[in-house]
Amino acid sequence: MKRSILAILIVSMLTTFGCDNSNGQNKKTQEKRPLAKPAFGWKQKLTANQYEIMVNRGTEPPFQNAYHDNHQKGVYLSAATGEVLFSSEDKFDSGTGWPSFVKAVDPNKVEIIHDSSFGMSRDEVIEKSTGLHLGHVFDDGPKNRGGKRYCMNSGALVFVKK
Repeated sequence: MKRSILAILIVSMLTTFGCDNSNGQNKKTQEKRPLAKPAFGWKQKLTANQYEIMVNRGTEPPFQNAYHDNHQKGVYLSAATGEVLFSSEDKFDSGTGWPSFVKAVDPNKVEIIHDSSFGMSRDEVIEKSTGLHLGHVFDDGPKNRGGKRYCMNSGALVFVKK
């Protein structure tokens, strides 16, 4: 009898939790991230570099990326959605080799989540509507401009010149 109950309980748990075919995108997540897609959906839309950075949460090499030394006026869009995320007005030379900003154009378009990968404790910046990785934010930015450094991956952004 105990074995039968245990077997039923195990089968029930496997059915409930083990057969989720939503790729981590349950109804609650889809409501919170209306533009979220499964990984294969992004693979069709993004370049290999954009996919590695945004979906696999990769980091491009410092000083060897498109926008670390860009001084033109314009805006930086999400490579995934085309939403305006950052502006050249808020960009500064951090000396780190990645494009750095003091703030997002609209704080409601990005979200900060805890990142403990690689044994580090950092604050990850993701695009709120998709959950895709953009970079990290640190508290070592210009003090006279709020003290934040949004250290972004060029591969997660598309620059549009004004």
